Amino acid sequence: MYSVGLAYLLWLLSGFGALGFHRFYLGKIPSGLLWMFTGGLVGLGSIYDFLTLPGQVREANIRNALLSGALGKGANLSGWRYVNDGSSRVVRERKESVERVILRAAKQNKGVVTASEVALEGNISIEDARKALEILVSKGFAEMRVRRSGTIVYTLPEFMDGDSPLEDF
Repeated sequence: MYSVGLAYLLWLLSGFGALGFHRFYLGKIPSGLLWMFTGGLVGLGSIYDFLTLPGQVREANIRNALLSGALGKGANLSGWRYVNDGSSRVVRERKESVERVILRAAKQNKGVVTASEVALEGNISIEDARKALEILVSKGFAEMRVRRSGTIVYTLPEFMDGDSPLEDF
């Protein structure tokens, strides 16, 4: 595990980041060499590092945990995830709200969605998708309808084509 305190100490000892010792410590060898030969990108990179060092340490710790096998590929740790594209990158992942998943699915489907579609799109349970859709119905943002086939669908009027009929409901 990398330490924020040690990273700042190395930043300080390397001439306020100009020699890039902190970058070598965090396993960022190419940028450490760049810092060393350019004086921390003429000081601008050093200032950037001073402001972002805690995040860089956190990312390095997560990268090490993932690469050492402590976590499986595709693992998610506090909003970070491993990208399996050969680069061994760890990126920040923003959790998308169920409401946003519903809106995206409704837009793609011209205003008509089912709980199953939302569950599949948002990687959530069908029950959670149904509850979220029913909340939107109770707030007046959506309507619940039943198709002739018996399928329950939810419509979001603002995404519906004004000319398309609702005959199959």
